[in-house]
Amino acid sequence: MSKFKILIVEDDVVLRELLEFLLQREGYETHCCNNGSEAQDWLRGSTPDLVLLDLQLPIISGAQLIQWLRNREPSRAIPILVLTSLQDDDDIANALDSGANDYMVKPFQPKELQARLRKLLNIQSQKRSFS
Repeated sequence: MSKFKILIVEDDVVLRELLEFLLQREGYETHCCNNGSEAQDWLRGSTPDLVLLDLQLPIISGAQLIQWLRNREPSRAIPILVLTSLQDDDDIANALDSGANDYMVKPFQPKELQARLRKLLNIQSQKRSFS
């Protein structure tokens, strides 16, 4: 089984590097973008197994990126895990209603993040084996 590829979209450099370290330590292949526009450019030529996404991004917001991903055939089914400091009920509901598969609030526990990633990636790999 090849490594899962995770796209990290986070504008905070320190947090982005921490996420990349945590995920690579678990055996994931990672690619990082620091805003939604950069993520769109990368996604036009690549398809990750999961997108880990902040909602508060410069240029194109995380919410806009979720809608863009869900409106494109190549990325419609990619699991999206939102990791953000926004904890208002409306923000959570809007992200999930627009297509996010899961939602975590910063600061986060690394073990919980790993468990949620494994859950989403297991569902994704089961879908692939049935298609």
